[in-house]
Amino acid sequence: MSTLSSYESLSHSKWDCKYHLVFVPKCRRRVLYGKIRKYLETVFHELARQRGCTIIKGHMIQDHVHMLISIPPKYSIAEVVGYIKGKSAIAVARQFGNKKRNFNGEQLWARGYAVSTVGFEEEQIRMYIKHQEQLDGRGSNESGEF
Repeated sequence: MSTLSSYESLSHSKWDCKYHLVFVPKCRRRVLYGKIRKYLETVFHELARQRGCTIIKGHMIQDHVHMLISIPPKYSIAEVVGYIKGKSAIAVARQFGNKKRNFNGEQLWARGYAVSTVGFEEEQIRMYIKHQEQLDGRGSNESGEF
């Protein structure tokens, strides 16, 4: 259970807003492995940081992403998810698709996402994300944790 001292601060508010977020590649393609997976780990963290967010726990399976993310109340979840998905798609296209200019990255992520507030169940969500590959029945020799 969170105490007021563990809350984040903005100039006029104390907050503890954490979300369990899931999104998938377009057509559920199995593209999140190898170099792309490793690259996206750092991209996701950097993009979250640019919006004042923190990815507490994350895991990528070949065909979807789970993250436990802390988002300040000055941003809507839709705004942050749109930013992370849009900018990461552009970054992947530039890094792996030989697209350098005027590219919008429309080929990576499917529209939409699933989100739930975490509340006092943070530890359960952390464990769920950590063991996602076993829960999906898709053991892999490659870690997708970030």
